[in-house]
Amino acid sequence: MIEFLSPKDLEQIASEDISLSEINSQMEMFRRGMNKVRLNRPCRIGDGIETIDAREAEGLIIHYEQAALQGRFLKFVPASGAASRMFDRWQRILSHDRREGNSKQPDIAIPFERFPFYRDLAEPAFDSGLDLDTLLSHRRFPELIKLVISPNGLDYGRKPKALIKFHSYPEGDRTALEEHLVEAALYVKDRDSNCRIHFTIGEEHRGEIEAFINEIKGIYEQKWQVRFQIGISLQARSTGTIAADGKGGPLRDENGRLVFRPGGHGAILGNLERTGGDLVFIKNIDNVAPDRMKGETVFWKKVLAGYLVRLQKEIFGLLELLSLREAGAADLEAAAWVCQRVFHHEAPGNFDSLSEEGKLVDLYRRLNRPLRVCGVVKNAGEPGGGPFFVDLEGGGSSKQIIEEFQIDKGDKNQMKSWREATHFNPVDLVCGLRNWRGEAFDLSRFVDERSYGISEKSKDGISLLALERPGLWNGGMGFWNTVFVEVPLGTFNPVKTVEDLLREEHRQDHAGLQGQ
Repeated sequence: MIEFLSPKDLEQIASEDISLSEINSQMEMFRRGMNKVRLNRPCRIGDGIETIDAREAEGLIIHYEQAALQGRFLKFVPASGAASRMFDRWQRILSHDRREGNSKQPDIAIPFERFPFYRDLAEPAFDSGLDLDTLLSHRRFPELIKLVISPNGLDYGRKPKALIKFHSYPEGDRTALEEHLVEAALYVKDRDSNCRIHFTIGEEHRGEIEAFINEIKGIYEQKWQVRFQIGISLQARSTGTIAADGKGGPLRDENGRLVFRPGGHGAILGNLERTGGDLVFIKNIDNVAPDRMKGETVFWKKVLAGYLVRLQKEIFGLLELLSLREAGAADLEAAAWVCQRVFHHEAPGNFDSLSEEGKLVDLYRRLNRPLRVCGVVKNAGEPGGGPFFVDLEGGGSSKQIIEEFQIDKGDKNQMKSWREATHFNPVDLVCGLRNWRGEAFDLSRFVDERSYGISEKSKDGISLLALERPGLWNGGMGFWNTVFVEVPLGTFNPVKTVEDLLREEHRQDHAGLQGQ
């Protein structure tokens, strides 16, 4: 427990909508430290990762199309993050510039004219009595950076990543949010041309995101001949976490107030459930491509979705038989095959000695879970979690998406397994959120609560320890049924830093898609 809390502390905790018992539980997590996972081995092609050839892909797309026309799909985009981390390097350049008092130019070269937001700098430059072309030709990069990230400029240092311009087109530039609308039009549309898409956002960005959607929604509906049904939800304040100092005690700011932080992407599991979605695509806000590269992305989204639909249909048929106690020996064998060969569940040690009723109950329990099909790409050195077999406390193993911070880096064997991974997951998921009766799963029942994270962060120059709830696509889905499918690297186009926008895959060659 926190040994001393003042009346002001208690008032602050109450304002965060977090109970005192939850605060004490979080502080105990800091003291206890993380529960490191035990990697059994990395998933590989033929051992935990499936591959799909062209002929199979054609059949899977038929399954996808049937479900899409029925309106079963929703796209879910975690978009609560601010863009500030995109500009970390630029912030450091500004800090250097202030320390030197402009007496020494930093040794940098930034091709500002190649960024999609460059043209937008003209107005704030003019308002400040500056000429954009002069700033660029004289390599006055700190002043250009200030125009991008400061409140007197584009204010990108504060804006949500969803509203940062990512790509340029002849008819105008697009933000990350707009690119997700275009994607949704290409693979979420039903027979009535409805497209369901949901964004999770931060409370501080709600007004400007809602205003922006109202401004551009009609434009994209007309161009792509669809009707967007756009949902927005906030990350609940009650999912926030208290920050700790280096000794594991509560961190306080310069005014003596407790410091709270968002609880990580695992905190939006409830948002996902509250969408009421049936089949849901999940994709990060910063993973979008310009139109010239969308074809490959859309094709594989449909393939993954078709794989899920086909597999879900098979599982639902087995579950109905198991539930009605109508499963024969062949049905039990088929259910056991799916558990073992598709999901790589290891049967309980006494499975063979169980009665038919006991086997039926066990198989039903293992099959009646939320389902996810995850696209994984060949490891190209990008940051992100990878597909692994993880040892379970009670014996056996399960397939999981694991981040590096979850493993014991002091264990040579664990690090060897980590380095031997051939693939990683770029948050490219299609999920089934309903059971065979059409009822929504209670997703909280399938969270691995032991997989919370503790990471080192900083706030206003002060180091801190941050607690993150079990991640949405790792611990938050720790007890889901999982399939990994290899997809091409071209489907993964992340923007973690502003310089990523200069990569070849984010440059539009003006040969884009046409409205459909």
